[in-house]
Amino acid sequence: MSQAKQPLNIAHRGASGEAPENTLAAFKLGLEQGCGAYELDVHLSKDGQIVVIHDATIDRTTDGTGAVNEMTVEELKAFDAGSWFSETYTGERLPLLEEVFAITPGHIIINIEIKGSYNGQLEPVLVELLRKTNRVDTVVISSFDWKSLQLIKELDPQIKVGLLYNLRLQHHEKLAEAAGTDIFSLHPNGAKLDPEDIQRAQAANLEVYVWTVNTEEQMALALKSGADGIITDYPGRLQALIARN
Repeated sequence: MSQAKQPLNIAHRGASGEAPENTLAAFKLGLEQGCGAYELDVHLSKDGQIVVIHDATIDRTTDGTGAVNEMTVEELKAFDAGSWFSETYTGERLPLLEEVFAITPGHIIINIEIKGSYNGQLEPVLVELLRKTNRVDTVVISSFDWKSLQLIKELDPQIKVGLLYNLRLQHHEKLAEAAGTDIFSLHPNGAKLDPEDIQRAQAANLEVYVWTVNTEEQMALALKSGADGIITDYPGRLQALIARN
């Protein structure tokens, strides 16, 4: 990526610094603040639907308790997913991925992080949903579970996948070979790589999306380094910085 090209402003779990993470409110705020993409996390409900939530349980981000995979969507929707963050967001519910798609303009990229494969049960449901909603071309699926990504590519080779990792390496670009499948992007911890690492990955035709970049100083460094995408809890803050450069 040339220095002149603007990086993708990726709202981490939506604008999660200013709204409850992984809720429709957070994604709408990210859009209002000018993001070009958002990152979100998914689990599988007991009745086989894709639920947008980071943790395997609802304990941290709702007023309920229990494992996502042990509850139906109807049961999950009974809990408040906003009041823990602020009274302003009382009444927010855990969204289904399909509900996020419904409020998202077609040009917005969605980085879906698979948090749990559930023994290979989630991936086929996700691929079917992407096809049904015509989202195959505007999604990047990432995970720390690289075998999950391999399964996604086996189910549909057209879907773009990205490697999530938290390592300090000399040759990030070589991870694509280790993954054993066709990789679109690398998703490293931005604090653990240098500009030359990004340049080598880009020379190997890999996009580089760095996480999670929240301070103005970190954002300025990520912009200077030429990252293709910057994942942040504060997309409005990043957008303002991009506009000044």
